[in-house]
Amino acid sequence: MGTMSRGVIFVHSTSTALCPHIEWAAGAVLGAPVNFEWTQQPAEPGTLRTEFSWTGPSGSSAALASALRSCQRIRFEVTEDASVADEGQRYAFTPELGVFHATTGPHGDIQISEHLLRTAMATASQGGIGLEDALSELLGEPWDAELEVFRYAGEDAPVRWLHRVG
Repeated sequence: MGTMSRGVIFVHSTSTALCPHIEWAAGAVLGAPVNFEWTQQPAEPGTLRTEFSWTGPSGSSAALASALRSCQRIRFEVTEDASVADEGQRYAFTPELGVFHATTGPHGDIQISEHLLRTAMATASQGGIGLEDALSELLGEPWDAELEVFRYAGEDAPVRWLHRVG
């Protein structure tokens, strides 16, 4: 057996109908059935949320993110802790933004490669998006902004209600 790793699945919001499918998808990746403890998501009434600590082969975070992403109408994050042998991983998904992926260090901070930094600088110098916006995307800030209300909408946490405009 290869190196084992661990991490956390955060399902920030999903419909009740998708809950069993999400559990089946995670269980298929991890090689054992899982049972999540679902609670109401007050930031989006009618949806549920959960957190689940997982252990599995190194690299399982990519497979988990791929399996969960297939559920479409879900907001989630999957993390994989860094180890002596492997860097950590962070995946985030929202229906509006799609998938974000970053490599993380031992303390959970995002590690941006030289190649990605040089690409962002070149794009900015050629009149594409500005350097600040390019760096913001590399850090996953658009995903963090969208998910923040869902992260803290637990019991006794302040809730900023979302309203559809248009």
